[in-house]
Amino acid sequence: MRARELRLSEIMQFDEHYVGLSGRRMVLHDLHAFAQFRKDIVDSVGVEPARRMFTRFGTFWGEADAAAMKRLFRWENLEELIRAGPRMHSLQGVVRPVVRELELDRAMGRFEMKVTWYDSGEAEEHLLELGQADHPVCWMLVGYASGYATYCLGQRIYFVEQQCRGKGDRVCSVIGRDEASWGDALGPHRAFFEADKIMEKVNRLSLEIQRRQRALERAEERLGRAPTLGSWLEVRSNSFRRVLDLAERVAPYESSILISGESGTGKEVLARFIHSRSKHASDEFLGVNCASLPDSLLESELFGHKAGAFTGAIHDRVGLFEAAGQGTVFLDEIGEISPTMQAKLLRVLQEREVVRLGENRPRKIRARILAATNRKLADEVHTGRFREDLYYRIRVVELEVPPLRERREDILPLARHFVSRHAERLGLPELKLDASALNALLDYPWPGNVRELENALERASVLSRDGRITRRCLPPEVIESDRQHSPVPEPNQSLEQVEREHIQRVLKATGNNRSEAARILGIGQTTLWRKLKVEEAGTPRRVGPRSG
Repeated sequence: MRARELRLSEIMQFDEHYVGLSGRRMVLHDLHAFAQFRKDIVDSVGVEPARRMFTRFGTFWGEADAAAMKRLFRWENLEELIRAGPRMHSLQGVVRPVVRELELDRAMGRFEMKVTWYDSGEAEEHLLELGQADHPVCWMLVGYASGYATYCLGQRIYFVEQQCRGKGDRVCSVIGRDEASWGDALGPHRAFFEADKIMEKVNRLSLEIQRRQRALERAEERLGRAPTLGSWLEVRSNSFRRVLDLAERVAPYESSILISGESGTGKEVLARFIHSRSKHASDEFLGVNCASLPDSLLESELFGHKAGAFTGAIHDRVGLFEAAGQGTVFLDEIGEISPTMQAKLLRVLQEREVVRLGENRPRKIRARILAATNRKLADEVHTGRFREDLYYRIRVVELEVPPLRERREDILPLARHFVSRHAERLGLPELKLDASALNALLDYPWPGNVRELENALERASVLSRDGRITRRCLPPEVIESDRQHSPVPEPNQSLEQVEREHIQRVLKATGNNRSEAARILGIGQTTLWRKLKVEEAGTPRRVGPRSG
């Protein structure tokens, strides 16, 4: 998961009498009412105590959100989890943050993050009732950022506001650092962050939410029902973006293009994209699946026929090459055609003319040819199953569409697009993905590629309740893959056993690279070495004769 992929509709519940964030009940507040509340607190206890109270409030809020993010998602890396804090600030409508800089060195325990806050709601609250101050006033936002980063890193992080709209600056800006990096400069600010046992309270809250959710799922299982809870061109993966960039560059020209890739990757969609960017986008786009027709029917489909050319040919028929005019003819699964058909197709491409079945008169064609295959045509040429001259004729430019498992960044945009489309088609206007389904969608390898994803989400849409596609609505194979990625410790395991198994999983995932494993685990190599020595010491060794 990446921070920019978070969507409010997928992590929040909005029912008539309930607003929730992953099991935590939320309450909507009016900015003007909170501004008045802020003024009353300042008037009652003074600025310094009020600042301490609001900072503590923000700290708990930030740590609770960090606990939710860690509980809900498997993050691509620790940096993405930290960036999710500003993203949550934005989704919750309190500020529009832009991360300017983020430096993280877990081995040295060093952290620095610079963020600019635009349109701070807290600064607006202060200005409404208390007027312009001579000091920064985004106390809750600073507390939130500090609490969020502290929970993620497991070490105390302090954010300090440098500029603030509440004191006349154009924007608000903050810097967050670990305690050692701040040094003496933290002195005047430290007192505002005193928050005894906040982490302990957040952890208890997180465990209680997990317990309630598991109990709810078990209850739903006993009842036999699920718990109540842009298009594909929004491309995020570099690999597919390169394919699209190349497609857009060659689209205006008449050169033949071969689109290769596994079944279900969207080769026809890419062909239509090329047609839409061509000089003749207003002309026809006509396609045929070459694997679905025998030679005689395929020849008639492509070249046309004269009445009486064969039994059943009672009328003259125009073939696709003629019917397309200056448009595009898309030959899907071209690797399946016979050697005889390959020879006829080669002549059409060379001479740019067709002869209808039952006729002798050649007819000029102007259509552009796009072809697609899920075979490795270079291998087919090498084995003699595909003509080399035809291969080079249709492959002036080749575009290879990567499988979905190699462009995981595109899974969520695609999933959201399909959910939107299914919502319209099935008459489910409130349909949306639930956060519980996102990890499963991202972790499943999708052997059937985009087509399998679309079908899986259609199934999930039909099985959804209350307009939410939860994890349990997904096909069994997707859920099972998610379980394999999320090993749940046995309840009778000790903490030491859980830790040992997790260390072994990380070592296996890194190919036994201890320095990389230590980085992922967030511990030093010496600590990892010590834990492994303890594990080895507790493992029984088989005694026997030494070989060699």
